[in-house]
Amino acid sequence: MARDLPKYTVPSLTPEDGAKVAAILQERLNALNDLALTLKHIHWNVVGPHFIAVHEMLDPQVDAVRLMVDATAERIATLGSAPVGTPGALVAARTWDDYSIGRASTTEHLGALDEVYVGVITDHRKAAAQAEELDTVTNDLLVGHLAELELFHWFVRAHLESSGGALSTAGTSTEKGAAEAAEAAASRTTS
Repeated sequence: MARDLPKYTVPSLTPEDGAKVAAILQERLNALNDLALTLKHIHWNVVGPHFIAVHEMLDPQVDAVRLMVDATAERIATLGSAPVGTPGALVAARTWDDYSIGRASTTEHLGALDEVYVGVITDHRKAAAQAEELDTVTNDLLVGHLAELELFHWFVRAHLESSGGALSTAGTSTEKGAAEAAEAAASRTTS
């Protein structure tokens, strides 16, 4: 998405650097908006024996991610740029596929969500590293997000981990693959 240089930015940054930081943040805004919607979708579509635990675990994550969305958008605006939060812009700009699992077991959704969090956290870390050179405030914002995102990821992984520490989604690289691996491991455990 082409961006005009802002007319102003925060003190000590040039408009060019402000625009670079805003572009980094716009990518994260898209990812966080997508994550909030994905978490809510999973919240509505989980079924199975652990339904209530997962259903209730996800709402605080949705709320926290929505706060991250707001803070990210407001930082973009503070930098003198216009945050873009429309669904069409998100879909046009994203570099990942839409979440593809509908009504499914808690284990399948948590397996897929493990992959979603891996992607979001990996890209958030890259963005924090890019921002570190340009703007410490934005870097701090992203690092704060990472602390919460990694905590939520741990909550998800705790459902996928054996007592010996093995992760049922280990070795997978797609959300469907992770969902299938998690479900297969759960089936072996209950058989």
